Amino acid sequence: MSQSIHSVASEIVYEHNRHIVHPPKFTSIAIKKYFKTRITSLWVGREELRQYSWNELLNPFQALTEMNLHQWNFFLLGFWGWTWDAFDFFVTSLNVTNIAVDLGVSTKDVTWGITLVLMFRTVGAVIFGAMGDTFGRKWPFIFNMVLLMVIQIGTGFVTTYSQFLGVRSLFGIAMGGIYGNCAAEALGDAPKKARGILSGIFQEGYAFGYLLAVCFQRAFEMTDRTWQNMFFFSAGVPVIFIIWRFINPETNDYQRLKERFKKGAIQKDSKMAEFKSEAKRAMKSYWLIIIYLVFMMAGFNFSSHGSQDLYPTMLTQEYNFGHDRSTVVNVCANLGAIVGGMLISHASTFIGRRAAILIGNFTAGAFIYPWAFKPMWVTAFFMQFGIQGSWSVVPIHLNELAPPQFKSFVVGVSYQLGNLISSASATIEASMNETLNDYGKTMAIFLGAILAYLIPVVFIGPENRGADLGVERDDEMSIYDVEGMGEDDKDSTSKDDVGPESSRGERGREDKRGEDEIKVV
Repeated sequence: MSQSIHSVASEIVYEHNRHIVHPPKFTSIAIKKYFKTRITSLWVGREELRQYSWNELLNPFQALTEMNLHQWNFFLLGFWGWTWDAFDFFVTSLNVTNIAVDLGVSTKDVTWGITLVLMFRTVGAVIFGAMGDTFGRKWPFIFNMVLLMVIQIGTGFVTTYSQFLGVRSLFGIAMGGIYGNCAAEALGDAPKKARGILSGIFQEGYAFGYLLAVCFQRAFEMTDRTWQNMFFFSAGVPVIFIIWRFINPETNDYQRLKERFKKGAIQKDSKMAEFKSEAKRAMKSYWLIIIYLVFMMAGFNFSSHGSQDLYPTMLTQEYNFGHDRSTVVNVCANLGAIVGGMLISHASTFIGRRAAILIGNFTAGAFIYPWAFKPMWVTAFFMQFGIQGSWSVVPIHLNELAPPQFKSFVVGVSYQLGNLISSASATIEASMNETLNDYGKTMAIFLGAILAYLIPVVFIGPENRGADLGVERDDEMSIYDVEGMGEDDKDSTSKDDVGPESSRGERGREDKRGEDEIKVV
């Protein structure tokens, strides 16, 4: 019996410790080993796959049965916050021509409004991400939503091009603060098996927001002030999310983070000393991963904006699609994104995060020609199935790679720095089209180049599939930490399982492991 307990404890320790992120090494042996494992770590082994039933493998919704009401509450709160953020953004994309006519400027000029939003989102990610990790995610979320409401109302009243650019810059700051905090809220307390499909559903809030925007755009086209009314409408709905967030506490994940920070601050007699200590510890281990995340997110954002922002313009101006036909194609594109998001994110739990992303990217690459030169509902469907299917893995992939004590900040900032780098997507495409005079050719060349960059970046990158998202993730764990666990605790490594003090005491063993040291691959 004791041998069985010892075996179970060993498995828990191994599973926990293999996800610890250690400072990078640049020896020739370490570099060769890393690049060698880019291939061997791309797919999970047969032994792991045998642990799952066919129902778990083929049914993307099976894992959701493990969710309780608390977890659903915070997931849906994060999902709807991100969805409406996307809705607000796409109001401009869907009204490029209308805004250009009313303000007396060119389509290219209006695309600068989209570019400014993407550029300033990094500022919002820094501000609200730091607030979320330091003071809690509740009040930054509420303040963020109030700011979005005010700016959207202001945009509906602009009468000059300068005013338009000004409010879109402010909107970029407000929009940039949403993603990191919403992703942390949505996934922080979720059970491990459900994180893949939840990541897909959460990320496809972006596509769902686009889908809602397309539908409401068609409805408001029957009014005299179409684009102004769209902005006014988008400003009203967040009142629901503000009230919803106000009546709920912080997530369990953040409460553990806060409690640990308090203990560290008491030991050091200074909150600032504890913050500096945690930041130094995180940067020592994660600095290279954070740099990589920015390069990866630049490729992801280029692929998304390059395939979506001017697609409605291409349909109407290049192929003379009417409003009804354009609406149908755009709706099908976003349905493809939602379906791809659920299937590919679910698959990432079993085949690996990087493998799932690459499958989505190759699918998108296969449909570039028919999508750009023979646009119809089916080509739009499968293009976004691939693009947004790859994107669906991003939330959980970022959360697993980011330092847990600075999750909102790192996830949000890396995402928005990628947006900053890709901020000129719409303007670049508009400028290319002035030379090529063919939106189909322009978008095909642009997207092909982006996928040629993104695929190798994802292939050579790290992966930490299955890592705990809690603040105790990088604490070294020993068998003695888990031998006393009850049967209900043996499949988790929560704070109750791994105390900060006992786990930190195990850090001294790290240097004794030699060649057996476990690395994130």
